[in-house]
This record gives sequence, C-alpha cells and structure tokens, in this order.
Amino acid sequence: MEADPRFAEFVAERGDALLRYGYVLAGNPHDAADLVQEALLKLRAAWPRLLTKENPESYVRTIMARLHVAVWRLRRREVLSWEPPEHGYHDRLPDGGEQAMWEALAVLPRRQRVVLVLRYYEGLDDAEIAAALGISRGTVRSQASRALDKLRSAMRTESHEISGNIGAVQGEWR
Repeated sequence: MEADPRFAEFVAERGDALLRYGYVLAGNPHDAADLVQEALLKLRAAWPRLLTKENPESYVRTIMARLHVAVWRLRRREVLSWEPPEHGYHDRLPDGGEQAMWEALAVLPRRQRVVLVLRYYEGLDDAEIAAALGISRGTVRSQASRALDKLRSAMRTESHEISGNIGAVQGEWR
C-alpha cells in the first residue's frame, strides 16, 4: 500500500481530538490509545474509498464507538480510574460536582456510557446512534434512560453527602 500524504495530514490534524474522544468513551488513556490505533488502522484500509466523502472523522468515530462496544461484549467487566490523559492536552480538571459526574459516568455500563457520549458529546440523534452501534432506536432510548436515571441517582446521593457535611461543619462553628 502506497503512503498517502492526505492520510498522514488527517492523522496529524485530528489525532489529538480522536484521542480525547477515545478517552471519553473508554474512561482511561490506555484504552483510548488502543481505540484510536485500531480505528486508524481500519481507516487506513478504507482510505481510498473515503476520499470521496467529506468527513472521514465521522467514519473513524463510528469505528471507535463500535470497537468500544465490541470490547465490552468480550470483557463484560472493566475497571476504570479517574486519571487525566498522559499526553500534553491541558484541560482544567473538574471541581467537586463535575468530578462526581465524571466518576458516576465512569461506573455506568459500557453501552449506556457510549449512548450518552454519542448523544450529548457528539450530538447524534437516536437513529444515528442506533445506526452507529448496530442496535435499535428503542434500545438507544432505553439505554439512555437507564443511564440518566443512574446518573441522577448518583448525583442526588452526592449532593446529600455534601449538604450533610456542610450542615455538620456549620454545627461545629456555632
């Protein structure tokens, strides 16, 4: 296979964004890097066909989402940790409430997390998510509903713990 400079340019331009997207999907930098690497290998194989399309990035993101779900189906269990990516991307780390949301998102089942990422991070509608993941629109809606219920529950628990701690501290000051 001959080297195509447009493919190298695409990887150089969009590589960091794809790695961040992989991190949002997988929840840790190691799995994110694996997702990007596998997706770029598949993209390279399909590159001649994609030259006529406007946006090869959407193709790569779909591949990444599908690979992520496929890994979930094989493993069915995962251990996530809250660690920032190891490369030089500098986002501010979330404060208490945001970090609690990220931690709650990280413990969601893989399919529920992918559906939420595709819906709220990528802005896809139910039909597009269903097509990307190879599931029905009803499954997309039910997975999103369950995931949002779990997040709401986790955030309510977190806010009760915070307000209880504040009340205890205020009682000590009196």
